[in-house]
Amino acid sequence: MGAYDVIVAGAGHNGLVAAAYLARAGRSVLVLERLGHAGGLAISARAFPGVDVRLSRYSYLVSLLPSRIVRDLGLELELRRRRYASYTPVGGSGLLVDNDDAARTAASFAAVTGGAADHKAWEAFYALTGHVARTLAPTLLEPLRRPAEIERLVGPEAWRDLFARPIGQTVDERFADDTVRGVVLTDALIGTFADPAADLLANRCFLYHVIGDGTGEWNVPVGGMGAVSGALEAAARRAGAEIRTGAEIVAIDPSGEVTFRESEGGAEHTVTGRHVLANLPPAVLDRLLGRPPAVPEGAQLKVNMVLSRLPRLKDAAADPRAAFSGTFHVNESRDQLARAHAQAAAGRIPELPPAEVYCHSLTDPSILGPELRGRAETMTLFGLHMPARLFRADPEGARRAALRATFAGLDAVLAEPIEDCLLRAPDGTPCVEAKSPVDLEREAGLPGGHIFHTDLSWPYDEDGRGGWGVETEHERVLLCGAGARRGGGVSGIGGHNAAMALLGR
Repeated sequence: MGAYDVIVAGAGHNGLVAAAYLARAGRSVLVLERLGHAGGLAISARAFPGVDVRLSRYSYLVSLLPSRIVRDLGLELELRRRRYASYTPVGGSGLLVDNDDAARTAASFAAVTGGAADHKAWEAFYALTGHVARTLAPTLLEPLRRPAEIERLVGPEAWRDLFARPIGQTVDERFADDTVRGVVLTDALIGTFADPAADLLANRCFLYHVIGDGTGEWNVPVGGMGAVSGALEAAARRAGAEIRTGAEIVAIDPSGEVTFRESEGGAEHTVTGRHVLANLPPAVLDRLLGRPPAVPEGAQLKVNMVLSRLPRLKDAAADPRAAFSGTFHVNESRDQLARAHAQAAAGRIPELPPAEVYCHSLTDPSILGPELRGRAETMTLFGLHMPARLFRADPEGARRAALRATFAGLDAVLAEPIEDCLLRAPDGTPCVEAKSPVDLEREAGLPGGHIFHTDLSWPYDEDGRGGWGVETEHERVLLCGAGARRGGGVSGIGGHNAAMALLGR
C-alpha cells in the first residue's frame, strides 16, 4: 500500500489528535483502526435495542482535554459545566456541593458534619489543588520537567500533601468527618486499585482528577462522548490524514513496518512509516513487537442504565435533579472505602461496593431521542474496588454478583429500589448493562480491563530520561495513547505530545 511519514496504530481519540497535528504540519499520515469506527472507546452508542438513547458507553466525562488542543485543531465541540459538583447521601440527609452557591454548600456541610471546620478545611484544600491545577496543566503539553522543578512550581505544602506522602494521610490530617474524607478520596481511586493510606499510586490518580485543563472540572460533552471523537476525526480528515477502520494490526517492526489485515482471516497487508505512533496499551504494543507483555489490572464496574424516572431520595428536601446531575456518591465514606478495598484484596466482591453515579441527560438532553425527552434519563454508575482478579474464574457469575451487590448498596441510600426506575426496552428487558474489567479486556481489547491502559504515572520526568514521555527503546516507535507518561483519561495529551516529539526532531 505504500509508505507514509507516520503510521498511527489505533484511531482512539489520542491517535486522532496526533494524526490531526501531524497532517496539519504536512506529514503523510495513515491511521489504522481494528474496530469498524474511529474513536476507540470514546464513542456514543445505542446500547439497548429499540431505545433511542446515545450512551457514552465506556468513557463519559471530559476534564483533562486541554482547551489549547481544542483551539489548535478547531474542534467543533461543546463541553457543559456541571453546576453541582456532588451529592452524598448521609442517613436521611445529604452533603451537597453547589459550585454556584457557596453559602448553600457551607450550610450543607454544617448540617452533615455538625460544624464549620470541615467546610473551611475543604475550601483551603481545594484552593491548594486549584493552585496545583493552574501550575501543572500547562506543563502537560511540554517536554517533561524534573521533579525538583515541579516541586518548586507547586510549592512545599502541595508537594508534601499531594506528591510526597500518601493522599490518605493528608486527608485524615485535614478533615475530621468520615463522609467528607471519603468524598475527597474517591478521586484517588477511579479505575485504580490502591490503598490511599499507603500507596502513592492513589496520589497519581488524584492528581489526574483535579488538574484537568487548569480547573479540574469534569464537564459534560454535548452529544455524548461520540461528539468528542467525531470532532477529532473530522479535524484529522480535514488536515489530510487517511483513516482506515476495520484494519487490525498484527505486527509492528521497530524499522517502521506495520502488518495488518482488513478482516478476520483475511489477507495481510504491509505498510511502512518513518515513524509509528502506538495509540495502544503498552501490553498490546509489547505483543505486536513480539515480546512478552506486562498485563496491568483494571479495577472498576461500569454500569449503564436508562431510567423511566429519577429515583426518590431519602432526603425529602433534596432535588433529585441536583443530586444526580453532579457526582452522586454511594457508600464512599473513608471507612467504607477502606473496608471495600480490604475485601477485594482478599478476593471477595465488596459487601457494600463503593460507587458513584451521574445522569448525563440532566445536563445534555440531546442524547435522548425526541420521543424520550422528558420521559427518560440516563444514569451512569462507576464502581470502585472491583479488580479484574474478582472476575477471572467466573466472569458471568461474578459480574452478576457484583451488579447485585452494587444495586443493593445503591438501594440502601435511596428511598426506592433502582430497579423500579429502569426503563424497559420494547422486548420488556430492563435497560441496564454492566461491564467488568474482564469484559473490557474481552470486548475492547484493554489488557486487564485497565481503563488507563496501565497504572498512571507522575506528570514529570521521574526516571531522568527527559523527552516528552512518549519515547520507547525503538527510535521509530512512540507511544501516543493513554499509556504514555501523562496519559490516562480522555485528554488527547498523549497524542499531542507524540506529535510534538516528532515535529521537533
